[in-house]
Amino acid sequence: MDTFTLAATSFIIAVSLIITDRKDKLLTSFVGLCLAVFVSQVGVFFQDIFISNFWKNIQYLGLLATAPCAFWFFRQLTHNKSILPRGLIFFSALLSSLSILFLFTPLSRWPRFNPLLLSYVFATLGLCYIALFHHVNKLLPCVEKKRLGYLLFACPIALIISSIDLLNHFGFNFPPVSGIITSALLYFTLLIVAYPQLHELHDFFARALVIFVNTVCGMIIFYFAAGFFSNSQLPSFTSILMASFLIVISLSPVRIILKRIFSFFYPESKNVFTSLYEFDEKLEQEKSMMLEEMAPVFAHEIRNPLGSIKGAAQYLKTEAVTEEQHKLFDVIIEETNRLNAVVSQFLDYARPYTIALKAQNVNTLIQKAVSIIAANELAGKISLVQELNDDLPEAEVDEQQLMQVILNIALNAIESMPQGGTLTLRTSKIETRAGNAVGITIRDTGQGINKESLKSIFKPFYTTKERGAGLGLAICQKIIKENSGLIRVKSIPGQGTVFFIRLNAVN
Repeated sequence: MDTFTLAATSFIIAVSLIITDRKDKLLTSFVGLCLAVFVSQVGVFFQDIFISNFWKNIQYLGLLATAPCAFWFFRQLTHNKSILPRGLIFFSALLSSLSILFLFTPLSRWPRFNPLLLSYVFATLGLCYIALFHHVNKLLPCVEKKRLGYLLFACPIALIISSIDLLNHFGFNFPPVSGIITSALLYFTLLIVAYPQLHELHDFFARALVIFVNTVCGMIIFYFAAGFFSNSQLPSFTSILMASFLIVISLSPVRIILKRIFSFFYPESKNVFTSLYEFDEKLEQEKSMMLEEMAPVFAHEIRNPLGSIKGAAQYLKTEAVTEEQHKLFDVIIEETNRLNAVVSQFLDYARPYTIALKAQNVNTLIQKAVSIIAANELAGKISLVQELNDDLPEAEVDEQQLMQVILNIALNAIESMPQGGTLTLRTSKIETRAGNAVGITIRDTGQGINKESLKSIFKPFYTTKERGAGLGLAICQKIIKENSGLIRVKSIPGQGTVFFIRLNAVN
């Protein structure tokens, strides 16, 4: 079962990467490595069932392919900046090709051929690990160094745990674990190479925890069903655990394959594989589209009577005699303007944006925003601080929309500091495996936001202000999403609030 698990896991990982539309040399090299592991383990598995030199040769073939594939993968993992020369891949491929020829000669039955072959593979993996260690040490502190550091840490841990199998040669009777541990290491490596957005250790643990919980749930369901409906002896715990794990990790690629097959034969049945939760998401999209269509009509029908009310109030105000009548008409005009502003905000939120993406110097936009904020009479008691990174790359955004977001958040921050305070606007350069990004931080020392309100702060029409429409931050979030960015907020009541915006840089 241990060998079968490794073979199945490597095959599932390879298939899941092949059926994706991503064209990436790193992923392609990892597919090659997984397929080489799959071939070698298939040979080992069937060799235990059928006593035949054919399956032994299949095992040797997979092991020989593992060496050049490992060199290729680790070269791509280090962006071809490894201390391992490119020629080593070709030399290894040539050496493996020549060794394959020996499989069809009597030399393949040489007793030392198998240990020599294993030494060749382990020496290759050892060189790759040393090269990766050297590469990570040379990197400056960044997200990539952190992610590759996790892989450096995981490899020796996997090797130490797998060495338990060696104790069985000294009379111990432990269940084999090397295949299971290698499967886990391959899946962890998949997370490293295929999901560059995961860069914190807890992100990897959360992903692994989801797999583990699903595996345990599948195992419990099997035991319950088998124990309830069958009187025969149940399979071992390890067998059920590994079977559940393989089912869990194979669900996504199988679903994608079936979806493509059904889409080919039944192109009209697009919702066959849509889950109930995805139906909810689709319903939200349809509601959003309906809102976009209704908003202009809704605004038009409200603005027409508003204009009439305001015009009538302005005319009657000129005919007013007493001071009290003047105040009443001022209230009507002021509330009419406020309602008109709410309608404008509603239109801004509902209508689709026309985005004009262009490389922008975010520092320049921050400086423009600060000059506008400083001219606002509400900013009289506020100390404006700019902390701009001179090494900031340009970001591909819509200038007017980003200015709207910065000003909206900044003016909200000023309103939260009626007694004065400090408003800090900071820019930073963020390095990720997918490329550089630009960070904008807007921090105030105001009243802060409580936890309950913080959960709903980006929801449309949610507001803690007495006269607010609750659409400002919802519009900000929508704009940032339209510009392929990310916006987050943290706050401590009584101490202040921090908004963080992340935008894609022009690489």
